[in-house]
Amino acid sequence: MPDRRPWNFSAGPAAMPEEVLRQAAAEMLDWHGTGMSVMEMSHRGPAFGSILADAEADLRRLLAIPADHAVLFMQGGALAQNALVPLNLSRGRGADYVVTGSWSVKSEREARKYCDVQVAARPDGDFVDIPDPRTWRVREDSAYLHYCGNETIDGVEFPYVPAGFAPPLVADMSSTILSRPLDVAAHGCIYAGAQKNIGPAGLTLVIVRRDLLGHAAAACPSAFDYTVLEAHRSMYNTPPTYAIYLAGLVMQWLLRQREGTLQGVEAMAERNRRKAEMVYRCIDSSSLYVNRVAPTVRSRMNIPFHLRDSALDAAFLDGAREHGLLQLKGHKSVGGMRASLYNAMPEAGVRELVDYMREFERTH
Repeated sequence: MPDRRPWNFSAGPAAMPEEVLRQAAAEMLDWHGTGMSVMEMSHRGPAFGSILADAEADLRRLLAIPADHAVLFMQGGALAQNALVPLNLSRGRGADYVVTGSWSVKSEREARKYCDVQVAARPDGDFVDIPDPRTWRVREDSAYLHYCGNETIDGVEFPYVPAGFAPPLVADMSSTILSRPLDVAAHGCIYAGAQKNIGPAGLTLVIVRRDLLGHAAAACPSAFDYTVLEAHRSMYNTPPTYAIYLAGLVMQWLLRQREGTLQGVEAMAERNRRKAEMVYRCIDSSSLYVNRVAPTVRSRMNIPFHLRDSALDAAFLDGAREHGLLQLKGHKSVGGMRASLYNAMPEAGVRELVDYMREFERTH
């Protein structure tokens, strides 16, 4: 194992910026002279109130969130939102789902418990492409049209925001939020588990247009009613305070990022483009590695790949660990390998991965 800290390619919970972890460690016992750790302070007090307000303000700045969209800090992850979206937004009507991978399959199946669901589009065969939007079957009177911005297991990412449909767009952006600019105004609702690009597991962000609020089903628990959460500034119950604090530090870190004349998420988008290109270039020029996703919809965040000789998988992973390259094993449902290149993964880590992949191919 190298002397440096290992490079963590986990799909989630994922690596966080080292600068953020060091700041959190320094503030662990005493946050800004309060004599308390953030995890010890009352969520009703002024200290945490300022942490929450700053986190929301910085998120709004990073994503240019319009004033007519509420920001909610929730719990339960994206899987919980698969139920909470129809409970809050279906209004007794049907909803349409675009299915492009394992996570949108879960979203569509869960929503069927709460409303009439129609699959608007699904590729034939494996999840390696996105059907042409001109072929989607979307009902004019649907409560919303749902899609997953990036499939972490299958490595399929929307390179565009679907447009031209009557229902409000709802998007699971768990693995791409804050990795590039996002047209929030084009969406009725965006939700994201924090454990990829935002912070630690346990926090879920929901950005929802206010004119869609106020129609939760009677069966929706009050603690998960978007209208109730918005009215109580995400503090109807005790929120995940320490996770919100860490997410706020990540947002401050993002605001400090520069890439030439670019800053914030624009700078991260350019950096993430270069990182993904490095790995895909290595795969495409190789006789050992293969990625089966259509090039136009390849994910920048999660790159699944297979060794053409799967008998070498164990040796590849063992060698990777020896080089300080961790969590490269693919999801159990698809096998192979997967490199997740979230914001916190620096280009240096990606270069070391590519160098190792080329070395492994030369020796095997």
